[in-house]
Amino acid sequence: MTQEGLKCPTVFTVDSYHTAPPPLPPRPGRKRHIGTTQVLLFLLVSVALSGMVIEAWLIYRLYHPSPPTEIALPSAAKLINEASALRPLPTKWPRLVEAPSKPLAHLTDGLDATAPAKDIMAWSEIADPLLYKVSYKDGSLIFHENGYYFIYSKVTFNVDILVRHSIELKTKYYLGKKTITLLKSMQTTVSRPSNSFLAGVFHFYKDDAIFVKVGDTSHVAHHDPTENVFGAYMI
Repeated sequence: MTQEGLKCPTVFTVDSYHTAPPPLPPRPGRKRHIGTTQVLLFLLVSVALSGMVIEAWLIYRLYHPSPPTEIALPSAAKLINEASALRPLPTKWPRLVEAPSKPLAHLTDGLDATAPAKDIMAWSEIADPLLYKVSYKDGSLIFHENGYYFIYSKVTFNVDILVRHSIELKTKYYLGKKTITLLKSMQTTVSRPSNSFLAGVFHFYKDDAIFVKVGDTSHVAHHDPTENVFGAYMI
């Protein structure tokens, strides 16, 4: 039996949420390291993609070629002139196609030969003279290059008296002398015609000049151009 006026007991409510421990905070994420395999894989993929791009460009160029560029070809005359400029040209070389490898000269007698003096031989300029890196002027051969040369001369005489024949040098390197005798012949002919031949080796400088001197050009025979010759060539 309950007593009146007895108070009911106090009811307490319990919050079950607070009975459990609080949740833990989220754990921080770890950094992922890129391995060597992944780097190699990336490089291989990049190379493969580059190859595909290049292959696509080559295929495009194959089926879409660019228009040809017009190139002006040089004329045959221009090519010949350029080829000739690469090799030395002869001063006068009318008979042979190719010039010699060294300077030379060979002169003969002729009707057009006019002696510059009574005792100096003249030579024909129209009888196919051979001149390469050696020029001819007023009876003299003028050298264009320094070097040793073999020189020669033959003169035919039509008299039976004492005749003189020599090869003379004009050079600026010997002061006080107008000419220098290089080779000389003096002889008394006993028959008509007779000839004198001179030859030797000498060193010459550029612009040196040599000429043939005789006692009197009126004593020289002029029957055939080959009777009188004058020449030189580098050795």
